[in-house]
Amino acid sequence: MVVAEGKGWAEALRAYRHPKVLTLFFLGFSAGLPLLLIFSTLSLWLRDADVDRSTVTYFSWAALGYSFKFIWAPIVDRLPLPLLTAQLGRRRSWLLLAQLSIIGAIVWMAFTDPAEHLTLMAFAAVLLGFSGATQDIVIDAYRIESANRELQALMASTYIAGYRIGMLVAGAGALKLAVWFGAEGGYNYPAWQWTYLCMAAVMLVGVITTLRVPEPEVVTVQKTAFRSTADYLRFLLLFVVLVSAFAVSFFLARDWFGMVGELFVDHVGLDHLAAGFLAEMLRLLLSVVLTFLVARFLVSLGLVQGAVLRETYLDPVADFFRRYGRIALLILLLVGLYRVSDIVLGVISNVFYQDVGFSKDQIADITKTFGLIMTIMGGFLGGMLSLRYGVMRILFLGALLSAGTNLLFLLLAQGQADVTLLIVVITADNLSAGLAGAAFVAYLSGLTHVAFTAFQYALFSSLMTLLPKLLGGYSGSIVDAIGYERFFLMTALLGLPVLLLIYLANRFIEHE
Repeated sequence: MVVAEGKGWAEALRAYRHPKVLTLFFLGFSAGLPLLLIFSTLSLWLRDADVDRSTVTYFSWAALGYSFKFIWAPIVDRLPLPLLTAQLGRRRSWLLLAQLSIIGAIVWMAFTDPAEHLTLMAFAAVLLGFSGATQDIVIDAYRIESANRELQALMASTYIAGYRIGMLVAGAGALKLAVWFGAEGGYNYPAWQWTYLCMAAVMLVGVITTLRVPEPEVVTVQKTAFRSTADYLRFLLLFVVLVSAFAVSFFLARDWFGMVGELFVDHVGLDHLAAGFLAEMLRLLLSVVLTFLVARFLVSLGLVQGAVLRETYLDPVADFFRRYGRIALLILLLVGLYRVSDIVLGVISNVFYQDVGFSKDQIADITKTFGLIMTIMGGFLGGMLSLRYGVMRILFLGALLSAGTNLLFLLLAQGQADVTLLIVVITADNLSAGLAGAAFVAYLSGLTHVAFTAFQYALFSSLMTLLPKLLGGYSGSIVDAIGYERFFLMTALLGLPVLLLIYLANRFIEHE
């Protein structure tokens, strides 16, 4: 079924029954499951096992793979897997490997009692984060390659729906299972063990989907600098060394750059917020530079050929700039800023709800469960509207609504804990977030080239969250400095440059 932009509503609805669109719902569910098993669910298990808070927070680093997945995306793009690739194809072989690795990591965690073997639990969590991020790389590439651009918005909406439901199962579902198995009223390791084993069994949804769906039909003849298995293994070793160099330099420099921030306050006259942000940027830049120097040194030693690095990392970037020319930087700016308005607000939203006076049950029921339903509905609406009116128009509408609905939080900030008003705000905010998310995923999918699908999309999705997450980390300090009302107004104003970028990008593309 091929559905063109501008078709009627009935045809847009029927398009949701397309097998490829339905497939992304189940793959999205598989992608959404691992993340909370590292974050909130694992955090509660660790605290239940009497692990101190500072150690619990360190476990969040296990999910860093999701932020830096573009680094090993070229390996997923190019490295054939023995036996599996011949039987399943390039994408499904890696997808199955990632899913089996996720199941293995969850089972490893299930059979590890953190009260006795905390280090083993840390290694298992890192494996789960790496495997989950790898699965995301493959699913994104599979989605882009398995259907034409007209179906991308619909596939994005079903993917988002499945992803959110997977997160709900791994979050609220896992906690309810733990209580049912006996985790309430004191530490009970078998209860958590059975909970995680159930989560491993649920991952079979993804495995079954992978085995039943067809491999994307992508006809691409591509010369490669990889000539043997040894070339792939040396490149894999280089990747491990570079990631280790970045992680060690970034985390070891934390205290030193904290002192740099204080120097900016004492001697340059910056306030604590600006000084802290500038110090963090310098820390990130230093880690990137050191990692680059390590790469140059290893290449000079002959660990890998320069042609391999050029083909793996530089060619996909050069391809993007070659295809979009003068507007490439404009597009990258749009990608980096599109989600800034809602991500920055979302970081502190739970704290705000509690500060206003809402109970934990109200926050869970309204903002999480009801909000999830609204996000899914917004995703389906975004897919239909994108199919009906085109991705760029809905991209603009999503950015406008995401910024505008932030102003509704001003009403919550000025009054008491009004449940009806909270429902109205969550309805508007999550509908707009789902709509914008579906359109944006479709837009990013259209930016990729079939020869570099995995790397380019992984790079775009990492860029999408980099600046918003960096700014979001300072949202608490900003609220302390200017208050909630001005903060919500600021997040709404952050969305205005995005509207201009969408208009300019669309105008330039139409002109070309």
